[in-house]
Amino acid sequence: MASPYLENPVDIGAQIVQRALRRERVIRDVQNPLAFSDEHLYERYRFSAEGMLYLCRLLEPHIKNPTRRSHATTVPQMICIALRFFTSGTFLYEVGDAEKLSKNTVCRTIRRVVIALQRYINTFVAFPGHLPTQAIKEGFSQIAGLPGVIGAIDCIHIPISTPVKEIEATFLNRNATHSINVQMTCDHQCLITSLDARWPGSMQDNQIFEKSKLCQRFQQGLFDGVLVGDGTYACQSFLLTPYPEPKTKPQHEFNIALSQTRLKIDNTLAILKARFNCLRDLRVSPERASQIVGACAVLHNIASIRKEQMPSECQQSNDDVDSVSRDHPAGRAVRHAITEEFFMQHSIKQN
Repeated sequence: MASPYLENPVDIGAQIVQRALRRERVIRDVQNPLAFSDEHLYERYRFSAEGMLYLCRLLEPHIKNPTRRSHATTVPQMICIALRFFTSGTFLYEVGDAEKLSKNTVCRTIRRVVIALQRYINTFVAFPGHLPTQAIKEGFSQIAGLPGVIGAIDCIHIPISTPVKEIEATFLNRNATHSINVQMTCDHQCLITSLDARWPGSMQDNQIFEKSKLCQRFQQGLFDGVLVGDGTYACQSFLLTPYPEPKTKPQHEFNIALSQTRLKIDNTLAILKARFNCLRDLRVSPERASQIVGACAVLHNIASIRKEQMPSECQQSNDDVDSVSRDHPAGRAVRHAITEEFFMQHSIKQN
């Protein structure tokens, strides 16, 4: 029996059992938020410890506080604050509560990290990609046999706060909500290869492309290859879109091949939004929204290049489809030539 005269009146045998079952206390450095398991970090920040250390080294020259006075936040803390916001998309005060910091500190930190990531857009987001053009063509061709493809293109609406009255109407999309319409392209590995996030939600996809620098560069003949897009775009010599009303078997097969190939951009956008839930509703101005989208695009490519864990659930966008654009004669000719050369012969062989 336990003795009433002992300071801890527990039988010796029970004490031994308690010591055996007691978990070792792990004292973690509050100034080093990376001192956790990769599972813990990925759930909250979408990066492993090694990935976050890479981000620290990359961004430290641009975000490091010049002094440690007044308990200034460390670089790892700043990376964690920004990534928690990108990942959760929650309110700033909730991010502050989670990281045990004030809302003002969170706001300033996120702003600093976003600006720092903006510096690396041209480094990590490059068209047609980081691989040789021929390797990209072969990667797309292996999907469904469509030749010469160096990118897939689409737009996505990112909800934002109500802009100032002078420009509010231009940011109203077809659903009567405010958004920016972001144009992206990707390669066969779902890396983002170009980004144009400066357009209001009222702009249609084809209008954005025709005004973009990417379109101008294609018109200047700077690329050896073509893009693939859906029916919201006008078929051009450098942008293949499906037959609006396919009448023959080769035309149907061309549409199927194009649809399977352009699924890469749908997958890319789905992964991007699954990684960074803030893109589902950015409660900021259009300018700030554009910058955050750019920062998330850089982080997406870094995560993809470093083979970080993929999000478990990636739901493809349910954006309404714009009206079908009229095809250009040159685009129809290129589409017809590809159909005859690659899909007509395929039909003959099958027969």
